[in-house]
Parts: sequence; structure tokens; C-alpha cells
Amino acid sequence: MKPYADHFSRLASGYAQCRPRYPDELFTYLAGLVTRHELAWDCAAGNGQATLPLASRFRRVVATDASGAMLDQAARHPKIEYHVAPAEVSGLEDGTVDLVTVAQALHWLNLEPFYAEVQRVLAPGGVIAVWTYGTQRLDDSALSKPLDHFYDEVVGPYWPVERRHVESGYRTLRFPFAELEPPAFVMQAQWTLPQLLGYLRTWSATQCFRETVGHDPVNPLEQELARYWGDPETVRRIQWPLSLRVGRPH
Repeated sequence: MKPYADHFSRLASGYAQCRPRYPDELFTYLAGLVTRHELAWDCAAGNGQATLPLASRFRRVVATDASGAMLDQAARHPKIEYHVAPAEVSGLEDGTVDLVTVAQALHWLNLEPFYAEVQRVLAPGGVIAVWTYGTQRLDDSALSKPLDHFYDEVVGPYWPVERRHVESGYRTLRFPFAELEPPAFVMQAQWTLPQLLGYLRTWSATQCFRETVGHDPVNPLEQELARYWGDPETVRRIQWPLSLRVGRPH
């Protein structure tokens, strides 16, 4: 079993402030797949980006993460319980969970023990949904080119090896469930240039570059993007297509 690699506790505050939000339609779709809405488990919940939307659709939500620092940044809600726990030891009772979600985190988990835990806790008719997103998309190629270069060439060598699973949309990971065919979902944000730069600084590869090389690689990128962005407070649309896998136990 691979040890827990904590890439995000030191980024917890920035992660909570700078990450985009998942589309509300995603959670409406997932809630519609189950007939019972007693309990949802958001595994590897981080700062609760997927946890909070579940609270409006399920009577109770349990969010777990191996990083207490990340959970400390999550919004509190009377329906949500936060617990520091590894993915394979949820602490939930057998056959009680209607929906399991893993947002942008499946590639960090010990998959086989986690899948066994999912099989144990899912109630009859329950569903597991996992999703990921890759690099951002902007309508302006003059902005996209330096961003792609930053991702591939500047911080590219500093991505953890698990990043390859994000780039493949989780299609290279085993998913031992009867798979459903979900609709397409796109995450969107309307951001200024400082907001986009804040997001780039939450990348684990950016943090690793900074710690290894000794300076912030986003600073020179900021100067390049500023030439094309115009007023840095100008708002631009940014999109991230989601890669979603959904299934039920066989």
C-alpha cells in the first residue's frame, strides 16, 4: 500500500480561496441517480468543494480526508461531519451510504482498499462518482499558449507521477463498478488575472518548483500574461471540462 503523500496541507488556505467551484448541475445529476438520500460520503474531501453542495441534497454528509489542515478550511454546515481519516477506513457502517464522491483526488488513493471500503459501505442502489479536471481553457490563444507552456515545460517536471491519471481523465485507472454513461459537465469561472494567478499557485507542481528552485515560477508568467490580458481586473471566462466516472456495485 502506498503511503499517504501530503501535497496539499501547506497549500490549504490558498486552495480554499483560489480553486474553481464544481457546477451545481453535477450534484443535481448525481442525487438523481439514487432513490434514497440519507447519507453521502465525500472521500478525500479537501476543503469541501464537493461536500457543501451535497448537503442540500442529502440528509447527512460525511466528509473525510487524510489532511486535517485541508478540512480546517471547509465550510461548516449542520448536515456535514468532517473526519480526518484515510480513504480505506471511513468509519462508516456497512450498507449505509447512498452516494460516494471523490472529486479531483482518486489518483492519490490506495485504490484497491478504497474500492473494498466503497463496496462495504454502499447501500443497495448506491452509486460511486469520481471526477477530475485537467488544465484550464481560455478563449484567447494568446493567453492559452503561455499557460500551456507553463504547465508542460516550466512546472511540468515537478508534477507528481500520479498527475498522468488526471491527464487521462481517470480512464487508465481501474474502476470495478457497473459503469453508467453520464452527461458532459464543464466547470466555469469568471476570473481576473490575479485570481487566475492565485489558482496557478495552488498547483502542487508550482509549490514543488518553488521549494526546489527557490523562486515563484508564476512571477515571470504574470508579466507575459499581462501583455495580453489588458487591465488585470478584466474578467475572463475560464473553463475546465470534467471527466466523470459513475458506477454501481456489480
